[in-house]
Amino acid sequence: MADLIREAPIGQLIRFITSNKVLQYPEEKPGFQLPESYNAALNSSAASPSKEKPSDSEASSTTEYNVSVPPQTLQREKSNESAKARDDLEATGDGLQINREPSLQRSKSIPLAPTKTADGEILVDWYTTDDPANPQNWSNRKRGFVALIICLYTFAVYSGSAIYVSSIYGVMSVFNVGEIAASLPLALYVLAYGIGPLLFSPLSELPLVGRNPVYAVTFSLFFILSIPTALASNFAGLLVLRFLQGFLGSPCLATGGATMQDMYSMLKHWVLCYPVSPSPWKAGAGPSGKSSGSPLPS
Repeated sequence: MADLIREAPIGQLIRFITSNKVLQYPEEKPGFQLPESYNAALNSSAASPSKEKPSDSEASSTTEYNVSVPPQTLQREKSNESAKARDDLEATGDGLQINREPSLQRSKSIPLAPTKTADGEILVDWYTTDDPANPQNWSNRKRGFVALIICLYTFAVYSGSAIYVSSIYGVMSVFNVGEIAASLPLALYVLAYGIGPLLFSPLSELPLVGRNPVYAVTFSLFFILSIPTALASNFAGLLVLRFLQGFLGSPCLATGGATMQDMYSMLKHWVLCYPVSPSPWKAGAGPSGKSSGSPLPS
């Protein structure tokens, strides 16, 4: 329960006020020690000698070689080297290899050794296969609670677009505009929540930011803007506020699926995805069948 409160906006606010003295992460506690595999990787990284700088003659010969080779060849060689390095990393990365093996149960506590790249960088992974910090190792109750919040969040944002339809005639009479102009707040809202993910989705992928700050800040502003939107005294202000509401409510529409993927692995929970995947085809089955003249089941 403490972990759930710590990850919530109120928990992050408490941590900020107390300078991370309350609701600490395991790494912030005084008695925390790194696993032996990480200590060994750090010690080997510190003990490895630095690469010698090439001499002037070698540098000049390399420069001459690069000039003599066509750019297309160099680009192709660089792409091949990058692909080979990526394949080697996937072949040696314990975390990626375990994710690809559905037969391996995550309930087994298997230490994961950190992967060290060719340039000496250490790729940080989970400490063990059953690391409690990994969202895919959360309990079903905790994952279900977070999934319910994402679903309610998405429902609120989607409802905010269509719920305006019932007030179109009221807007027409209050602001003395036509029906087409009165439909603009609906169109701008939908347009804005299509534009918003272009900014917020890449922002949520940054390790320094993450998903929760994007959710918390944008939805708080979305909620606050509901008040001036209802009290707007002119039509132009209503248009601007509706656009901002759609823009700030958009993160759940695109990033919500990424949050679900963080918690549920396709290898283990594919049964949950099976009933949902045909739903778009079912939605179009009625109109397509009716237009083609084929009978529809009652």
